Amino acid sequence: MLPESWQGVLGEELDKPYFKELTEFVEQERARGPVYPPREEVFAALAATPFPRVKVLVLGQDPYHGEGQGHGLCFSVRPGVRVPPSLRNVYKEMHAELGHPIPDNGYLMPWAEQGVLLLNAVLTVRAGEPNSHKGKGWEKFTDAVIRAVAARPDPAVFVLWGSYARKKLRLIDTERHAVVEGPHPSPLSAVKFAGTRPFTRIDEAVAAQGHSPIDWRVPDLGGRSQPVAKEPSKV
Repeated sequence: MLPESWQGVLGEELDKPYFKELTEFVEQERARGPVYPPREEVFAALAATPFPRVKVLVLGQDPYHGEGQGHGLCFSVRPGVRVPPSLRNVYKEMHAELGHPIPDNGYLMPWAEQGVLLLNAVLTVRAGEPNSHKGKGWEKFTDAVIRAVAARPDPAVFVLWGSYARKKLRLIDTERHAVVEGPHPSPLSAVKFAGTRPFTRIDEAVAAQGHSPIDWRVPDLGGRSQPVAKEPSKV
């Protein structure tokens, strides 16, 4: 299931004891009840953004735990699903900074296809129970993803929102790569997040690294703007 472009840098992780234990745990969880995202979308972020094309890495915490919400990309939800509060706050900041309209959906695949790796630190979750797969091994795997991007000769921009994400700073060579830190856009810290201008800072870093710019606009999908969904606060 590991996308081809990542096999060379992550393939060894799949043979390590922790990953075998993790796989057994997740399969046991799926046998007991719903686990999100579906099995075929666990590595969706890596599939959407091939290893050589990563310009920006945005680190989330764990997948949305509601039915039909998450699809393997952090902060993103499927078309037709209500936009969660954290993403709504990201959109508000994008509008304030760049003037882009707030889209009627939370489907961030257009970002991923341009080189924005939308990576959660934990890649699965039990239905209705946030952080239920925390500490089971996913963090070791996604730390390896961060290290792999940080080890490339080609620099990238790492976006670390909130105290949880900022703990990963130790994995990044900040002399070669750019890091954009700030409060998490969750409702709990939205006031602190507003006005931090992350998109401008990312754009400046991407340009300085010689990469083509990211078009942050998310196309409307033809429906009315959706009401905000509920999600657990993250800091």
